[in-house]
Amino acid sequence: MSIFTPTNQIRLTNVAVVRARRGGKRFEIACYRNKVLGWRSGAEKDLDEVLQTHTVFVNVSKGQVAKKEDLVQAFGTDDQTEICKVILSKGELQVSDKERHTQLEQMFRDIATIVADKCVNPETKRPYTVILIERAMKDIHYSVKPNKSTKQQALEVIRQLKETMQIERAHMRLRFSLPAKEGKKLKEKLKPLIKVIESEDFHEQLEMVCLIDPGCFRGIDELIRSETKGKGTLEVLSLKDVEEGDEKLE
Repeated sequence: MSIFTPTNQIRLTNVAVVRARRGGKRFEIACYRNKVLGWRSGAEKDLDEVLQTHTVFVNVSKGQVAKKEDLVQAFGTDDQTEICKVILSKGELQVSDKERHTQLEQMFRDIATIVADKCVNPETKRPYTVILIERAMKDIHYSVKPNKSTKQQALEVIRQLKETMQIERAHMRLRFSLPAKEGKKLKEKLKPLIKVIESEDFHEQLEMVCLIDPGCFRGIDELIRSETKGKGTLEVLSLKDVEEGDEKLE
Protein backbone atom coordinates (compact mmCIF):
# COMPACT_ATOMS: atom_id res chain seq x y z
CA MET A 1 0.00 0.00 0.00
CA SER A 2 1.52 3.34 -1.05
CA ILE A 3 0.91 6.61 0.76
CA PHE A 4 0.04 9.60 -1.42
CA THR A 5 2.13 12.70 -0.63
CA PRO A 6 0.82 16.00 -2.09
CA THR A 7 3.28 17.73 -4.43
CA ASN A 8 3.21 20.95 -2.36
CA GLN A 9 4.56 19.15 0.72
CA ILE A 10 8.26 18.70 1.63
CA ARG A 11 9.30 16.77 4.74
CA LEU A 12 12.38 18.00 6.63
CA THR A 13 13.99 16.81 9.86
CA ASN A 14 16.37 18.31 12.45
CA VAL A 15 15.39 21.80 11.37
CA ALA A 16 15.52 25.31 12.82
CA VAL A 17 12.61 27.45 11.64
CA VAL A 18 12.73 31.20 10.97
CA ARG A 19 9.30 32.82 10.65
CA ALA A 20 8.10 36.15 9.27
CA ARG A 21 4.65 37.67 8.77
CA ARG A 22 3.84 39.72 5.68
CA GLY A 23 0.43 40.99 4.57
CA GLY A 24 -1.34 38.99 7.26
CA LYS A 25 0.24 35.71 6.11
CA ARG A 26 2.90 33.55 7.74
CA PHE A 27 6.04 32.50 5.87
CA GLU A 28 8.74 30.17 7.13
CA ILE A 29 12.15 28.90 6.00
CA ALA A 30 14.01 25.75 7.08
CA CYS A 31 17.56 26.27 8.34
CA TYR A 32 20.32 24.18 9.88
CA ARG A 33 20.62 24.45 13.64
CA ASN A 34 23.26 26.88 14.98
CA LYS A 35 23.70 28.50 11.55
CA VAL A 36 21.12 31.29 11.73
CA LEU A 37 22.98 33.35 14.33
CA GLY A 38 26.23 32.79 12.43
CA TRP A 39 24.65 34.24 9.27
CA ARG A 40 23.25 37.24 11.17
CA SER A 41 26.59 38.00 12.83
CA GLY A 42 28.43 37.72 9.51
CA ALA A 43 30.48 34.68 10.59
CA GLU A 44 28.71 32.47 8.03
CA LYS A 45 28.70 33.74 4.41
CA ASP A 46 27.53 30.64 2.51
CA LEU A 47 23.73 30.61 2.23
CA ASP A 48 23.73 26.89 1.39
CA GLU A 49 25.35 26.22 4.78
CA VAL A 50 22.40 27.96 6.45
CA LEU A 51 19.35 26.91 4.42
CA GLN A 52 18.21 23.31 4.25
CA THR A 53 16.35 24.23 1.05
CA HIS A 54 15.83 27.44 -0.96
CA THR A 55 12.08 27.06 -0.47
CA VAL A 56 9.61 29.31 1.32
CA PHE A 57 6.95 27.53 3.39
CA VAL A 58 3.76 28.52 5.13
CA ASN A 59 4.40 25.71 7.59
CA VAL A 60 7.78 23.93 7.73
CA SER A 61 6.71 21.22 10.19
CA LYS A 62 3.79 20.19 7.94
CA GLY A 63 5.89 20.63 4.80
CA GLN A 64 3.42 23.10 3.26
CA VAL A 65 5.05 25.26 0.57
CA ALA A 66 3.99 28.89 0.05
CA LYS A 67 2.04 29.73 -3.10
CA LYS A 68 3.75 31.79 -5.79
CA GLU A 69 1.00 34.45 -5.82
CA ASP A 70 1.24 34.88 -2.03
CA LEU A 71 5.00 35.42 -2.29
CA VAL A 72 4.62 38.05 -5.03
CA GLN A 73 1.92 39.84 -3.03
CA ALA A 74 3.94 39.83 0.22
CA PHE A 75 7.51 40.31 -1.06
CA GLY A 76 7.06 41.78 -4.53
CA THR A 77 8.93 38.84 -6.10
CA ASP A 78 8.75 35.08 -6.46
CA ASP A 79 12.55 34.65 -6.24
CA GLN A 80 12.66 32.12 -3.42
CA THR A 81 16.37 32.62 -2.62
CA GLU A 82 15.96 36.40 -2.24
CA ILE A 83 12.85 35.92 -0.08
CA CYS A 84 14.77 33.40 2.06
CA LYS A 85 17.45 36.06 2.65
CA VAL A 86 14.81 38.60 3.76
CA ILE A 87 13.20 36.13 6.17
CA LEU A 88 16.62 34.99 7.41
CA SER A 89 17.67 38.53 8.33
CA LYS A 90 14.35 39.91 9.62
CA GLY A 91 12.37 36.87 10.72
CA GLU A 92 12.01 35.39 14.19
CA LEU A 93 13.98 32.24 15.00
CA GLN A 94 11.64 29.64 16.47
CA VAL A 95 13.05 27.58 19.34
CA SER A 96 11.45 24.92 21.51
CA ASP A 97 10.92 25.43 25.23
CA LYS A 98 13.73 22.96 25.90
CA GLU A 99 16.13 24.80 23.56
CA ARG A 100 15.18 28.17 25.07
CA HIS A 101 15.76 26.82 28.58
CA THR A 102 19.20 25.45 27.60
CA GLN A 103 20.07 28.78 25.93
CA LEU A 104 19.10 30.78 29.04
CA GLU A 105 21.04 28.42 31.33
CA GLN A 106 24.16 28.88 29.20
CA MET A 107 23.75 32.68 29.23
CA PHE A 108 23.30 32.59 33.03
CA ARG A 109 26.62 30.70 33.37
CA ASP A 110 28.36 33.06 30.93
CA ILE A 111 27.18 36.13 32.88
CA ALA A 112 28.37 34.60 36.17
CA THR A 113 31.77 33.81 34.58
CA ILE A 114 32.21 37.42 33.41
CA VAL A 115 31.27 38.78 36.86
CA ALA A 116 33.65 36.36 38.61
CA ASP A 117 36.45 37.32 36.21
CA LYS A 118 36.00 41.08 36.66
CA CYS A 119 35.23 41.35 40.37
CA VAL A 120 36.72 40.85 43.83
CA ASN A 121 35.76 41.10 47.46
CA PRO A 122 36.95 44.70 48.20
CA GLU A 123 38.02 43.76 51.75
CA THR A 124 40.20 40.76 50.88
CA LYS A 125 40.96 41.59 47.21
CA ARG A 126 40.25 37.93 46.43
CA PRO A 127 38.13 36.88 43.43
CA TYR A 128 34.83 35.06 43.81
CA THR A 129 34.27 31.64 42.22
CA VAL A 130 31.78 31.26 39.36
CA ILE A 131 29.65 28.89 41.49
CA LEU A 132 29.44 31.47 44.28
CA ILE A 133 28.38 34.20 41.81
CA GLU A 134 25.76 31.86 40.29
CA ARG A 135 24.36 31.22 43.79
CA ALA A 136 24.29 34.97 44.52
CA MET A 137 22.49 35.62 41.20
CA LYS A 138 19.85 33.04 42.13
CA ASP A 139 19.47 34.65 45.57
CA ILE A 140 18.60 38.00 43.98
CA HIS A 141 16.35 36.16 41.47
CA TYR A 142 18.22 37.54 38.47
CA SER A 143 16.32 36.86 35.26
CA VAL A 144 18.39 36.49 32.06
CA LYS A 145 17.37 38.71 29.13
CA PRO A 146 17.95 36.74 25.90
CA ASN A 147 18.01 39.87 23.70
CA LYS A 148 20.79 41.61 25.70
CA SER A 149 24.49 40.75 25.53
CA THR A 150 26.07 38.83 28.42
CA LYS A 151 28.57 41.69 28.97
CA GLN A 152 25.76 44.25 29.40
CA GLN A 153 23.95 41.93 31.79
CA ALA A 154 27.13 41.22 33.77
CA LEU A 155 27.45 44.96 34.51
CA GLU A 156 23.79 45.00 35.62
CA VAL A 157 24.38 41.96 37.85
CA ILE A 158 27.38 43.65 39.49
CA ARG A 159 25.21 46.70 40.29
CA GLN A 160 22.50 44.50 41.82
CA LEU A 161 24.91 42.28 43.78
CA LYS A 162 26.51 45.34 45.43
CA GLU A 163 23.25 45.75 47.37
CA THR A 164 23.53 42.29 48.95
CA MET A 165 27.23 41.40 49.15
CA GLN A 166 30.77 42.80 49.27
CA ILE A 167 31.70 43.02 45.60
CA GLU A 168 33.32 45.52 43.26
CA ARG A 169 35.19 45.66 39.97
CA ALA A 170 38.83 44.64 40.37
CA HIS A 171 41.09 47.69 40.04
CA MET A 172 43.58 48.19 37.20
CA ARG A 173 47.14 49.19 38.15
CA LEU A 174 48.58 51.97 35.96
CA ARG A 175 51.84 53.86 35.71
CA PHE A 176 51.91 57.23 34.01
CA SER A 177 54.69 59.71 33.32
CA LEU A 178 53.75 63.34 32.80
CA PRO A 179 55.94 66.30 31.69
CA ALA A 180 56.87 68.55 34.63
CA LYS A 181 55.14 71.55 33.09
CA GLU A 182 51.71 69.88 32.90
CA GLY A 183 52.24 67.39 35.76
CA LYS A 184 50.86 69.26 38.81
CA LYS A 185 47.91 70.75 36.95
CA LEU A 186 47.03 67.41 35.33
CA LYS A 187 47.33 65.50 38.60
CA GLU A 188 44.45 67.54 40.05
CA LYS A 189 42.28 66.66 37.04
CA LEU A 190 43.19 62.97 37.33
CA LYS A 191 42.56 62.72 41.10
CA PRO A 192 38.76 62.13 40.84
CA LEU A 193 39.42 59.20 38.48
CA ILE A 194 42.02 57.50 40.72
CA LYS A 195 41.12 55.12 43.54
CA VAL A 196 44.55 54.76 45.21
CA ILE A 197 47.93 56.43 44.54
CA GLU A 198 50.54 53.78 45.36
CA SER A 199 53.67 55.79 44.58
CA GLU A 200 54.57 59.26 43.33
CA ASP A 201 57.92 60.61 42.13
CA PHE A 202 58.39 64.19 40.91
CA HIS A 203 61.79 65.13 39.46
CA GLU A 204 62.12 66.02 35.79
CA GLN A 205 58.65 64.59 35.30
CA LEU A 206 55.79 63.31 37.41
CA GLU A 207 55.68 59.51 37.67
CA MET A 208 52.76 57.86 39.42
CA VAL A 209 51.62 54.28 40.04
CA CYS A 210 47.94 54.06 40.93
CA LEU A 211 44.84 51.88 41.06
CA ILE A 212 41.76 52.83 39.07
CA ASP A 213 38.29 51.51 38.30
CA PRO A 214 38.48 49.89 34.80
CA GLY A 215 35.57 52.09 33.71
CA CYS A 216 37.77 55.19 34.15
CA PHE A 217 40.62 54.00 31.91
CA ARG A 218 39.38 55.63 28.71
CA GLY A 219 38.81 58.98 30.45
CA ILE A 220 42.33 58.94 31.95
CA ASP A 221 43.91 57.95 28.62
CA GLU A 222 42.10 60.72 26.72
CA LEU A 223 42.94 63.30 29.41
CA ILE A 224 46.67 62.51 29.34
CA ARG A 225 46.76 62.49 25.53
CA SER A 226 45.01 65.85 25.14
CA GLU A 227 46.62 67.73 28.06
CA THR A 228 50.22 66.65 27.28
CA LYS A 229 49.87 66.79 23.45
CA GLY A 230 51.03 63.17 23.31
CA LYS A 231 54.13 63.73 25.49
CA GLY A 232 52.71 61.87 28.51
CA THR A 233 52.85 58.07 28.70
CA LEU A 234 50.36 55.62 30.19
CA GLU A 235 51.24 52.00 30.95
CA VAL A 236 48.95 49.22 32.21
CA LEU A 237 50.88 47.28 34.85
CA SER A 238 48.10 44.82 35.64
CA LEU A 239 44.50 44.47 34.49
CA LYS A 240 43.33 43.17 37.86
CA ASP A 241 44.67 43.99 41.31
CA VAL A 242 43.78 40.75 43.13
CA GLU A 243 45.21 38.48 45.81
CA GLU A 244 45.91 34.82 45.05
CA GLY A 245 43.20 32.27 45.87
CA ASP A 246 39.41 32.36 45.62
CA GLU A 247 37.03 34.06 48.01
CA LYS A 248 35.16 31.48 50.08
CA LEU A 249 31.54 31.76 51.19
CA GLU A 250 31.19 32.07 54.95
